[in-house]
Amino acid sequence: MPKDTITAADEQKIIEAIKEAEMKTSGEIRVHIESNCEGDVLDRATEVFAELHMHQTAERNGVLFYVALEDHQFAVLGDAGINTSVPDHFWEDITAEVIKNFKQKKYAEGLARGVRMAGEQLQAHFPYDRHGDINELSDDISFGD
Repeated sequence: MPKDTITAADEQKIIEAIKEAEMKTSGEIRVHIESNCEGDVLDRATEVFAELHMHQTAERNGVLFYVALEDHQFAVLGDAGINTSVPDHFWEDITAEVIKNFKQKKYAEGLARGVRMAGEQLQAHFPYDRHGDINELSDDISFGD
């Protein structure tokens, strides 16, 4: 079970990174952690993206960090509004940073760093509007089986 690996303190560290990142951008970031990934990791991340209704943000600027702990699978997935705006290496750089930490079993640190990197990049394309921005998606981590 993911909750056996991700402690309450880890969860708090990741949520704080999400809140910090979202203070810089109107982008919405979610983290989903489960044990296993059946099939292709990007296909599963796309399913979770839909299940979490992440495609329903006003600017189509949701980002999902998907982790299957036992299967050692990771994907970061952005909605249509982001993919047309960010540089080509955007996802690869974040993935490399997260995986580097995962290999050292630093799951919370890796996810927190990746989330902050996403927030920094999204700030340029989807700046935070302190008067009009609302938190469209929960900052809580979602867990699968």
